[in-house]
Amino acid sequence: MVDDEENLRLVLRTLLKRNGYEVETAGSGEEALGLVDSFGPDVVLTDVRMPRMGGLDLLATLKAKGNDATVIVMSAYGNTDQAIEALKAGAYDYVQKPFKPDEIVLALRKAEERERLRRENRALRDEIRKENKFEEILAKSASMQAIFRTITKIADYKTTVLISGESGVGKELVARAIHQRSSRCGGPFVPVNCGAIPENLLESELFGHKKGAFTDAVSDRRGLFEEASGGTLFLDEIGELPLGLQVKLLRVLEDEKIRRVGDTRDVQVDVRIVTATHRDLTAETKAGRFREDLFYRLNVLAIHVPPLRDRREDIALLVEYFLTRNNVRLGTSISGLDSECRRLLYEYGWPGNVRELENTIERAMVLSEGDQLVASDLPDRIREARDPVQLQLQSGELSVKKTMRIIEEILIRRALQKTRGNRTRAAEVLEISHRALLYKIKDYLITDL
Repeated sequence: MVDDEENLRLVLRTLLKRNGYEVETAGSGEEALGLVDSFGPDVVLTDVRMPRMGGLDLLATLKAKGNDATVIVMSAYGNTDQAIEALKAGAYDYVQKPFKPDEIVLALRKAEERERLRRENRALRDEIRKENKFEEILAKSASMQAIFRTITKIADYKTTVLISGESGVGKELVARAIHQRSSRCGGPFVPVNCGAIPENLLESELFGHKKGAFTDAVSDRRGLFEEASGGTLFLDEIGELPLGLQVKLLRVLEDEKIRRVGDTRDVQVDVRIVTATHRDLTAETKAGRFREDLFYRLNVLAIHVPPLRDRREDIALLVEYFLTRNNVRLGTSISGLDSECRRLLYEYGWPGNVRELENTIERAMVLSEGDQLVASDLPDRIREARDPVQLQLQSGELSVKKTMRIIEEILIRRALQKTRGNRTRAAEVLEISHRALLYKIKDYLITDL
């Protein structure tokens, strides 16, 4: 309890102790900050106007330090504008001086209930996240759960794996999960992007070189195959590998031997190869840009990671994770999204997939002026995006079943938002039975409304 009036501090301390609270008092914001770490308050009750550090400054400092205590401000008659400003800055409630003892106790009881609900929600979110986390991947969609089961089955086999999918879907996370679930998890995981290294340097990077093999080869150097021995080598964007190196990679896969540039002898390696591409390697093979024999050697076990637009039920889970992580990293205190912001994120097509979603949430959190993300925090491309059904139709998708599921889920979500979660009323709006709506809510895993 923070107030520069000593008499008020004594009266409130007595009142609160009589009502079962453990209380520490401070005569200034600076003194309060000194007590916060040692006392660890659940609630901070502070006056708005105090010399030097007032209640608003104290609130801002607590938020910046990542302290999640519930803050209630006290304001004298005529200072309600400051109290409202405090609410906008993240305070939970305010009481106006002079107040009756019951008003303070009631405000604290409400804060207790809020804190209880926050803890229950946090525990529930942690449980949901735990249930839907596979190594470093968060997903609850049926398609991703099927991938998790596949990874579990194939992880311990040394057979090559080809991971396909659009840019940003998380192909490297799938490769890491394969490594982490295998008996090779104690060995190194070495990722390399075949499209990011100049062609004239790629062979040396992969296989190493001997001293004097070329102008800058001033000493012997091990390549990434040797660095990954005993573990997993992840060759991302394998479709960018030049034809000349494709022949050498095929030889490594068949013989498990590499030869450094400029060397005359082979080196035995024990490496599990996992590759990934956003290209259609079947089409690349037919066009003569990718060797057919290498394609079949890499494509022994295939995993296709679906785009985010085809697994929209994962969006809420990913947003929650990005909010939690960025609040810690950025020092922000964003608690969630309003319904319009949530709807826009859900209905956007996400051409950049999970990577685009992650960057969008971080940008919105930096620009946000409140404790919730709102539609105006989002980029123009999301606020002005075309209807998701049109995007689905224009993608070339011809499956009636897939398209109808997307339309149905969007309509259900909009009806629930319109009725503020009233499922009986939403069923009437949708012109379906209440029982059918409950079944579809469960089928579409709609838990974030």
